[in-house]
Amino acid sequence: MSPSPFKGQTGLKRILNATGYSLAGFLAAFRGEAAFRQLVLLNVVLIPVAFLLDVSRGERALMIAVCLLALIVEPLNSAIEATVDRVSLERHPLSKNAKDMGSAAQFVALTVITVTWATILLG
Repeated sequence: MSPSPFKGQTGLKRILNATGYSLAGFLAAFRGEAAFRQLVLLNVVLIPVAFLLDVSRGERALMIAVCLLALIVEPLNSAIEATVDRVSLERHPLSKNAKDMGSAAQFVALTVITVTWATILLG
């Protein structure tokens, strides 16, 4: 199998390119997706609160990790939506399924935040 023409770099150059692509993706999500901005705000609030609470280090780490999980899922959800829209803006059951499944993943991530924080704080 021949290598992809888009995979030309190796070593440090590849890492630097990947970092640039990641930052570009982060900026695209922040600029273009209200849901991502809302999740960033939620993280700006919840992560410092996690450090103020009287919880164990493990509980604190879990509380922070679940918050970051939603920041991982939202760009993936947005990428699915963008890809589906790029292929066609025509309404199609498979397109709807793809978008709905991305949304469901984000719903689960937000539910994990809620359940984790409630369990630690109320348990």
